[in-house]
Amino acid sequence: MHRLTLGDFELSVFSDGTYPLDGGAFFGVVPKVMWSKRASADERNYVTSGLNSLLVRTGKQTVLIETGMGNKLSDRMIKFYGQPAKLLDNLAAAGIAPEDINIVINSHLHFDHCGWNTVRDKNGRIVPTFPRAKYYAPEGEWQYARHPSERDSISFISENYDPLVESGQMTLLKGGEEILPGISVETLRGHTAHMQAIIVNGRPGSERAHSGTLAPGGSIACYISDLIPTTAHIDVTWGMGFDLYPLDTIASKKEYYARAIPEKWLTVFTHDPKLPWAYVEKDAHGKMSVRPI
Repeated sequence: MHRLTLGDFELSVFSDGTYPLDGGAFFGVVPKVMWSKRASADERNYVTSGLNSLLVRTGKQTVLIETGMGNKLSDRMIKFYGQPAKLLDNLAAAGIAPEDINIVINSHLHFDHCGWNTVRDKNGRIVPTFPRAKYYAPEGEWQYARHPSERDSISFISENYDPLVESGQMTLLKGGEEILPGISVETLRGHTAHMQAIIVNGRPGSERAHSGTLAPGGSIACYISDLIPTTAHIDVTWGMGFDLYPLDTIASKKEYYARAIPEKWLTVFTHDPKLPWAYVEKDAHGKMSVRPI
């Protein structure tokens, strides 16, 4: 577990484990001779992908951003990805029970980002994993997930979100909303049409105290989700083969860096197995790098 203080908030990273992913799919059109310098592959050309969730304690609320792969994969999908399913165990090891979570936010609705939204009870019924939580996800994602393309239909498992929408426990977002003071969402098109980054401002009010703010960075962190899945993907043109809108991925990265780099935002990487968060920097020649905490 990684933990830090950001302004008034406490941030912790919890892992749902790691899983194998085809390197060509992970890095899209980037040649292996280039990406293999940043990510090691096995004899099958598989690299290791992480499943990082972000827990934010505001002092009043406990917020869980993203819920990993969960434990409801089909036998066919388990053959591809395994089923690590470690998030609840890792939360429990830190003394956090499902009932302690007040808010759950999904950046989008691919199975590896919302898998622990729900579980099957002893009678086989789908129930909320976090019974007291209010869930949030992009409305456009949910609408698309109901009728996905043949290209990416495997990415959606309706049991992860439909029961929550039907019960009213999940609120669907247009994009740009503030979920609670200091935590907001913003649509960054590229990986999907409606994927949202979750922005955590540790000083959401003008009277916020400076004590406890992470130094030497700023007071803002961003769970950037699959726009920049790992530290190996920080170059503007490095995207995944899974991106539905690769040119928009480039435009959204430029938009994000234009704010995040000068303001020293802490970027949280959803799929990095070793470095879940870091500062992204750019030198005078435009070369991108990351500075760990």
